[in-house]
Amino acid sequence: MAEEVVLMKGNEAIAQAAIRCGADGYFGYPITPQSEVLETLAELKPWETTGMVVLQAESEVAAINMVYGGAGSGKMVMTSSSSPGVSLKQEGISYIAGAELPCLIVNVMRGGPGLGTIQPSQADYFQTVKGGGHGDYKLIALAPASVQEMTDFVALGFELAFKYRNPAIILADGVIGQMMEKVVLPAQKARRTEAEILEQCPWATTGKAKGRKPNIITSLELKPEAMEINNLRFQAKYRKIEENEVRFEEINCEDAEYLIIAFGSMARIGQKAMELAREQGIKVGILRPITLWPFPTKAIASYADKVKGMLVTELNAGQMIEDVRLAVNGKIKVEHFGRLGGIVPDPDEIVTALKETIIK
Repeated sequence: MAEEVVLMKGNEAIAQAAIRCGADGYFGYPITPQSEVLETLAELKPWETTGMVVLQAESEVAAINMVYGGAGSGKMVMTSSSSPGVSLKQEGISYIAGAELPCLIVNVMRGGPGLGTIQPSQADYFQTVKGGGHGDYKLIALAPASVQEMTDFVALGFELAFKYRNPAIILADGVIGQMMEKVVLPAQKARRTEAEILEQCPWATTGKAKGRKPNIITSLELKPEAMEINNLRFQAKYRKIEENEVRFEEINCEDAEYLIIAFGSMARIGQKAMELAREQGIKVGILRPITLWPFPTKAIASYADKVKGMLVTELNAGQMIEDVRLAVNGKIKVEHFGRLGGIVPDPDEIVTALKETIIK
């Protein structure tokens, strides 16, 4: 069967991929710059083809709690929003993580704090990988750098979420959400049947089953000893994810004397900066974390004895740089370059920053 190749926006790719991977439900609320996810789903009307439920909730808080309910019944459910909207969802996200339920969350970031701007930003890094809600929990965080990855990471996010019974998040920004690129769409998968959900999700609240006790899903445990046991189980699961699910990309790192560390749209700009620097005789490589959590700590640490310095480029005031500095543990110089307020830098600015902060 010939590949289906189309030209589309990153946000549209999220919607297409959700339908094609057999998602059961989407619950969201419009907010720029990700509204095309909901708009595309409404236009495609998957409830008439696959039976997927698409609902514009009355608010972000309602949407994430609809995801909580759907995930509790073993369904493949998701939501999407942008920075202020994801802030509103944080309580629900913490509850879902505490209840150990699989779901997919998409955040197409915009500038903040507060209502901020509708322009691109990467300032939700801390909120995503350090836990925006309360309690010791982690989200599996995927950072796409292309519209193709916006497509591919929907299925991957659901796969990891169900594998570990843990929420997964796609952390993109307005650049990736709004830009148009050629995309190879996946083949349509059928939604799971109720029998398959019963078999694959024995923990789900799927009604009274003969021969077993009722399933109870909650993040509440009043006995401190039992709550500690829950938390120890969570931490063991997170360590297992850290061992098995780290993903990253390396470009021209073999002979590099300097590294650019960047994710998402900044990694693409960094790649052009790397090419410009090499034309000037500066051996630069780029390492792109694909999973922001689990973070490629060991991979970055391995370069601490090989390169002279690292430049962390982000669309924020300096957030991922903290994890890079922890990884290299003071062995080499690590500096930050970022633009704020929705400004996206030129590759030349990164080369200049590299020369002025690392090479000087």
